[in-house]
Amino acid sequence: MEKRRIKQCVGIDCGLEELVTSFGVLDKTFRQDFLSNTAFDNQVSGFKKLLSWAGKLAEADVELTYVIEATGVYSEKVCLFLHQHNQRVVLLLPNKAKAFSRTLSVKTSTDKVSAKMLAQFGLEKQLAAWQPAQEIFRNLRRLSRERDQLIQQQTVIKNQVHAESHGAWPSQPSLKRMKQRLVLLKKQILQIEAEIKELVDSDDSLKERVEKICTVKGLRLLTVATVLGETNGFNLFRNKKQLTSYAGIDPVERQSGISVRGKSRISKKGNKYLRKCLFLPALAAQRHNPTMLPLYTRLVDKHGIKMKASVAVQRKLLELIYILWVKNEAFDPDYKKNEGQPREAALAN
Repeated sequence: MEKRRIKQCVGIDCGLEELVTSFGVLDKTFRQDFLSNTAFDNQVSGFKKLLSWAGKLAEADVELTYVIEATGVYSEKVCLFLHQHNQRVVLLLPNKAKAFSRTLSVKTSTDKVSAKMLAQFGLEKQLAAWQPAQEIFRNLRRLSRERDQLIQQQTVIKNQVHAESHGAWPSQPSLKRMKQRLVLLKKQILQIEAEIKELVDSDDSLKERVEKICTVKGLRLLTVATVLGETNGFNLFRNKKQLTSYAGIDPVERQSGISVRGKSRISKKGNKYLRKCLFLPALAAQRHNPTMLPLYTRLVDKHGIKMKASVAVQRKLLELIYILWVKNEAFDPDYKKNEGQPREAALAN
């Protein structure tokens, strides 16, 4: 007699041309069973066949979850299609999928095995559903990442100009072409920055909130816009701890008994764009922001590592952006002083 299902999941390994899938179920005795493996084209016609195949295998009274590993642009279309058809989708970060696969006895690595592993992950874990980014935040992310790429190219060419001009036999035609590329890159960077400002100004509510956050010394429009774009306006975060973990600036320790006591460090297992955009603002804040300077100074005096103290300032700035966004308030440097006063008295100060 077939036992009643309590969970059912479809694991999807996404490639350029096809989706390799595995349908797994969990019954009330916590026994796992994988009913079918198949592949579909990674295009709309394949997505429709995927829905039909999963519908035939699924029980109507049990929620069906599609667990998909985030593989860049290859997974975007199927995630959006399933979400638009009212399906529950979980987008799994590659590092989490890899860590889970190490716990399994299967050492073979194929698309079929990966799909089964993703289905098993969904059966064993409680995972938050994926939500597509809002259009304005999606555009902010696209523009801020494009700007970051152009700045990287600009740095590379500047280094090439320096190397060429200081060599024994500098080539003037080569230097001319490099400088022309630098002029073009600078022009495009300014265009993107103007587009970001125009995008923020197009939404009155967003503009007001960004201006309030920019009252923090060290934060400017481009930094705040990048953070909002990379976090989808903080829609998927319930607290500061989740946010710092997503950014990869959460502290991790390695300690076991009395023999193993490693140095604490940041995980760096997170969104590199968030860490990168906060680096320079943290340097400015730790020098000129009266609320960040004591934190930086105290940590440097404690362990003498300036970079470690700077990372703490980055984390504090990110948390501050989150708090001001959620509360929709401007920065109050005397917040701690006014915290115990009635609201009317605090606003009067």
